[in-house]
Amino acid sequence: MVHHHRNPNDIALRCKLAEDVARKAGDKARSFLATPEKLGWIEKASSQDIVSAADEATETYLRQMIRQAFPEDGIVGEEAGSTTGNSGFDWVIDPIDGTMAFLVGQPNWTVSVAVLHQGEPVIGVVVAPILDEVYVGSLGCGATLNGRRLAISEDWTIRSTTVGFGGTERADPLKVGAFVTRLYQEGGVLFRVGSGALMLAYVAANRLAGYYDPTLFCWDCMAGIVLIREAGGLAEFAGSLSEPGEIWAGNRNVFDNLKRISAMRDEGM
Repeated sequence: MVHHHRNPNDIALRCKLAEDVARKAGDKARSFLATPEKLGWIEKASSQDIVSAADEATETYLRQMIRQAFPEDGIVGEEAGSTTGNSGFDWVIDPIDGTMAFLVGQPNWTVSVAVLHQGEPVIGVVVAPILDEVYVGSLGCGATLNGRRLAISEDWTIRSTTVGFGGTERADPLKVGAFVTRLYQEGGVLFRVGSGALMLAYVAANRLAGYYDPTLFCWDCMAGIVLIREAGGLAEFAGSLSEPGEIWAGNRNVFDNLKRISAMRDEGM
């Protein structure tokens, strides 16, 4: 792989585009909710994992805008697969994270747009259109929510407030149960909404003490990872651009505890 020198301006320009297209994609997706009959559900792997016309239209829009502005960049997306580029930059997009939430009228769905440079996440934008929230983070520039700087509390523990958990139907039920049991044994309480990207953004915004997911995909978490790191927290993703994996996030204390709790062997269970 050719090593490209990273110019801060390259990141700044892409950050501006990422925020702009994520906002517009959110508006586009939201407009479908006015005419539910147009959604045309197509079942994917399971009823929980639905692709709708909104999802597809939103992803198509994001891809077109990115290609137009940065034709040399690669794009990785949930619905239409991956295209490789040769600029060293890759966009990782989730047009609607929380499709089920979107389809049933819950407000907690998001548009997630991240940019990686040489495989390292450098830009993260999470837009929650119904909640009217825009989270933006870029390498070395901090993270913001609607323009306000975010900073993760350094002295929080898993008991300070609730802990986000992303286990979906893909997760092993016994492991899910074991993790939840151990969390409660240590005084923690569970929080869950339909969008992993939103829960990660909530960690960056100090609304959740931390986040753990046993089987998350890159398009759900790359933007959130940037937000958390830029807000002063830790986030580690064990998956790849094609395979799902575990993710742990929080301040140092919470991160270490979530790693420990999730790795404990299920004695006597």
